[in-house]
Amino acid sequence: MEKMMEAFGARVKKLRKERKLRQIDMAEFLECTDRHYQRMEYGYINVPSLTLMKLADYFNVTTDYLLGRSEIR
Repeated sequence: MEKMMEAFGARVKKLRKERKLRQIDMAEFLECTDRHYQRMEYGYINVPSLTLMKLADYFNVTTDYLLGRSEIR
């Protein structure tokens, strides 16, 4: 489970940086605090399934890619 959380955080961070977005931009998009988003990126919290789906749609990737279960975006 820890590896999945680490993979999620690393992939979300990579996708965010590819779009030249800040953590605060993502927090606004997800309607959460910047600190909460930062904790998601660091893999400190479990991300709700609806948030996972929202991020996958936003970045046009699969949820399996975000979770580190697939290399196919």
